[in-house]
Amino acid sequence: MSLISPKSIFVASLVASLAVLGGVSLAAQDKYTLKVPDGLSFSDFKGYEGWQVVSLAQTDQVLKAIVANPTMIAAYRAGIPGNGKPFPDGSKIAKIQWTQKKSTDAPFVVNVPDKYQDIFFIEKDSKRFPKTSGWGYARFVYAPPSDSFTPDGKGSDCGYACHTKVAAKDYIFHPYQKR
Repeated sequence: MSLISPKSIFVASLVASLAVLGGVSLAAQDKYTLKVPDGLSFSDFKGYEGWQVVSLAQTDQVLKAIVANPTMIAAYRAGIPGNGKPFPDGSKIAKIQWTQKKSTDAPFVVNVPDKYQDIFFIEKDSKRFPKTSGWGYARFVYAPPSDSFTPDGKGSDCGYACHTKVAAKDYIFHPYQKR
C-alpha cells in the first residue's frame, strides 16, 4: 500500500500552480489583433509609441498626449491645415489618455498621468473612409486588471460627429505646437 506524502502533494500543487500562471502569461493579449467594427485595427498604428508629440491637452478628467506618424508630422511642418490644404492619405494620429493625479514629488502643484485609460486612433484614407471626409476613427479602452484593450464597438466613424466642428482644419483639433 502506497501513501502519498505531504511533500509530493506540495510539489504537485506547486507544479500545477506554475503551469496555470505560465498559461496566463502565455495567453496575454496581443493588442495588434484588435479592430473596431468596419474600421481601423490596432496593427494599423504599430509603432505609435515612438511617434513625435503634436500637442498635449487636459480636461477635467484626463491628460492627453497627441502623437502623429512621420507623414502627418511632415504635413504639419508644411503648413497643413493652416495653409488650406488637407492632410495627405496615410496621415495618422494617436491620442493617448490617462486619468490624472497631483504629483506628490514636485515642490509645486502639477497634475501627472495616473492610470492609462484609453487610446484613440485616427487615419486619413480617402478611399476607405469616404463617408467621413476621408478619416477613420477607432477607440480602444484599456482595462488595468487584465492589462488588455477592448475595441469600442461604434466603428470607424465613432469620432466623426465630434470632429465636424473642425472641418475647416481638415477635421483635426490639435495644431502642431511650436518647439
